[in-house]
Amino acid sequence: MSGQAEVRSIDVLVDVKSAVVTYKHESAQALSEVEQQARRAVDYICIDRAAFWKNEVRRSYELVNEAQKDLEHCRTFKKVDNNQPSCIEEKKRLEKAKARLAATEKKFEAVRRWSPIVQQQFREASVRLVHFQERLDSDLPKGLARLERMVRSLDSYREVSSPVGGSSPEGGATGPRVTRSLDEAPAAQTPVTPETIAVPPQSPAPPVT
Repeated sequence: MSGQAEVRSIDVLVDVKSAVVTYKHESAQALSEVEQQARRAVDYICIDRAAFWKNEVRRSYELVNEAQKDLEHCRTFKKVDNNQPSCIEEKKRLEKAKARLAATEKKFEAVRRWSPIVQQQFREASVRLVHFQERLDSDLPKGLARLERMVRSLDSYREVSSPVGGSSPEGGATGPRVTRSLDEAPAAQTPVTPETIAVPPQSPAPPVT
């Protein structure tokens, strides 16, 4: 990767720095919201639903017991002579109560089975979120500091290389195009001395005849 960059507008670097600051703020806010929403989801499954379906299972057992008692009462007290009563309604209520019990037990078992998995997934996701937050808190400030150094370095170089009071013919203030290594100070100019002045070689004189 080349260490040279052709910069036509230093303002672009300033805009990039501003965009990075905005990205850091919005990313941190998004991470916080994601963590809160995920925690609420875990609590809903592992705490709220677990308690709800546990109570539903208990209530379903009670309904089954009540339906069985009603059926026994029907068979005992509605018997006429030797004719066994049909007790159709009581049987239907008992079957319905048993079906409800089976459904609630299935739900409760699903919550019990998935709760540890959900909690483990949340812990793993939290670790990744923490790592990303560390990137925001560590790497981005370093990048912002480097951008600031680049802007200052290029500003200094432009001031040195621009003519005094110079501006573009159209009255613009963008200055000359800068092509140099980033993060480096302007190169020092070599002083002019007699030793540094290159003298062109002399052509040999023609022979005298």
